[in-house]
Amino acid sequence: MADVTTKVLIIGAGPAGYTAAIYAARANLKPVLVTGIQPGGQLTTTTDVENFPGFGVAVQGPELMEQMRQQAEHVGTSIVYDTITRVTLSQHPIVAHGDSGDVYLGDTLIIATGAQAKWLGSPGEAEYSGYGISACAVCDGFFYRGKEVVVIGGGNTAVEEALYLTNHASKVTLIHRRGCLRAEPILQDRLFAHPKIEVIWNAEVVAFLGENQPSPRLTGVRLHDRTTGSEHSITADGAFVAIGHDPATALFRGQLDMTDGGYIKIAPWSTATSLNNVWSAGDVSDDRYKQAVVAAGMGCMAALEAEKFLAERGSSFATKPTAKVMEPAK
Repeated sequence: MADVTTKVLIIGAGPAGYTAAIYAARANLKPVLVTGIQPGGQLTTTTDVENFPGFGVAVQGPELMEQMRQQAEHVGTSIVYDTITRVTLSQHPIVAHGDSGDVYLGDTLIIATGAQAKWLGSPGEAEYSGYGISACAVCDGFFYRGKEVVVIGGGNTAVEEALYLTNHASKVTLIHRRGCLRAEPILQDRLFAHPKIEVIWNAEVVAFLGENQPSPRLTGVRLHDRTTGSEHSITADGAFVAIGHDPATALFRGQLDMTDGGYIKIAPWSTATSLNNVWSAGDVSDDRYKQAVVAAGMGCMAALEAEKFLAERGSSFATKPTAKVMEPAK
């Protein structure tokens, strides 16, 4: 067990965390980044990424994150493979306890713990995730040009995903377990008016169907009719699970202001949280866009804001345990 001290502590190793680390390291702040249980974040579970700038051809998600890791390390980031289990934000320095037993002390903290898509847990879902099953239409819709897809869900996200997919797919089938949607009325109007969209009501996906030769590929879904109790299958080239996301904010509950959905609140055009030495970047605060390039931009913002905060306080703001309690951001 050891104490690790730093001016900038970063928790999370997705696009937001790595970008924050790159900017903080280039400012000579010698950041320490604790990766968490899934280094690289959600992109490590994706295949082709075509919408991240800088690549002439599609880059594999894991490869993109490995390049970010190498860049962060190259410019001076200390990357630690540990998982934070407890944090105390109400004192200076901030104290974060790792599963390894190490304790991390930071003058400032950048939270980049991300969010995870909610999944159904139905048979075949894990097997064909990335091979026809996705949780992001904007990320993967392009790969289904001229094909038939299904969207599972009944809220705003599901309806927005279905409408977006009509730009690419030949047919979009929305599958909802109830007899009415929870989405806003204006979105429902657009959905029902669209000629490419069909809705299957009162149905649950009980299995994702596919084949594995010559490579894994989704071929359809099996549905349980909640009204009649019968089951039937429909063909589909792609399935988009749109039942929401869970931001990874459990560590910070009761210590930072959050939205009703559990996302960390940040100030407009900023990544500032309710404490003035803590910033939040990426999907842990973004309940709208959920894009890697947006997360990376927020990571840049967080590092620049942390740098400004430290510069204004000078060398007297040192990483030494005190009784000082950080005040709420103004």
